[in-house]
Amino acid sequence: MQFELRTQVIEPQRKTFQHLIDRYGDRPASRYEEGTIDLQATANYHFRPLWGPELEIYSPDYSLLKLADAYAFTDPRGFYYAPYVTSRADLHESFASTLTYLEKRGLFDRLPEEWRALFAEVVLPMRHYEAAAQMVSSHAARFGWGTTITQCAAYAAFDRIGNAQLLSRAGISFGGGTADSLAAAKERWLDDDALQPLRRLTEETLVERDWGLAMVRLDVTDQVLYALLYAHLDDAAITGGAGSYSLVSQHLSGWFTDQRRWLDALYKTWVADPEHGADNLATLRGTVEDALLAADTALRPLAVKADALVGAGCGEALTAAVAATRSHLAGLGITTEDE
Repeated sequence: MQFELRTQVIEPQRKTFQHLIDRYGDRPASRYEEGTIDLQATANYHFRPLWGPELEIYSPDYSLLKLADAYAFTDPRGFYYAPYVTSRADLHESFASTLTYLEKRGLFDRLPEEWRALFAEVVLPMRHYEAAAQMVSSHAARFGWGTTITQCAAYAAFDRIGNAQLLSRAGISFGGGTADSLAAAKERWLDDDALQPLRRLTEETLVERDWGLAMVRLDVTDQVLYALLYAHLDDAAITGGAGSYSLVSQHLSGWFTDQRRWLDALYKTWVADPEHGADNLATLRGTVEDALLAADTALRPLAVKADALVGAGCGEALTAAVAATRSHLAGLGITTEDE
């Protein structure tokens, strides 16, 4: 008796779920699409929230910024749970390797005194800024409309608390294995005159109920702050003998480059929306201009303090960062460069 083994291909009855077939046609869907598209709850809410009975518990009206089709926006990174977790695990492993190198070589101890002061008094308090940014992003994840948007906001929330943890780990290493520098950073966040305008702006952003406007205001502040602390001062650290500062800041600036991908895509989608695009653009322009002025005002004392410590031209760099942010948003069709 002989046996012959053959491969038999069984064609699936359906290539994907019906709601994806209705949207994209009868084709195989990616895992990102299957785990993201059309998952927003739209019915059977049963009750309105007691704290806000004028709206349903899920509603597109929690923001002035709207899309006729929430799923016109998709994450250009294609993040769903698995690739997001893998990506961020790699990021934190890379930072752990950097921190191990800094500790083995004693590079924090070799920082010039003025750069030690800058790291302790200006950079470490930003862990509280990052923690606040996590809350703003969580608010958007809860009240946003459309899973493609709320999913990105949720991942951004995880990222921001991860950034706070990066700074905390660096602070513990900077403090010789103790949390003393973190305790001092908290006191500075609460009491240092140079940090109070930024703290005020952060808290005002926290209490903004419109999740879209809050995310835009946070992003504008991010663009200016990251350009100042993790780009300009990174360059200054290299020439100023503070290589350990540069090694830490590269991880934060690298993360921010990734963050920009989905936010820029969302801006473009808001502006291009066939039904709400004009209203979105008017709202974005007003919000962005106010946010640019607020960021400049809030970060100016911080730049002055940084210049007093390391003399790196932070005042001029802040002005350039505001202009660069306006230019970047002009490229997305939101602002004009000569405003």
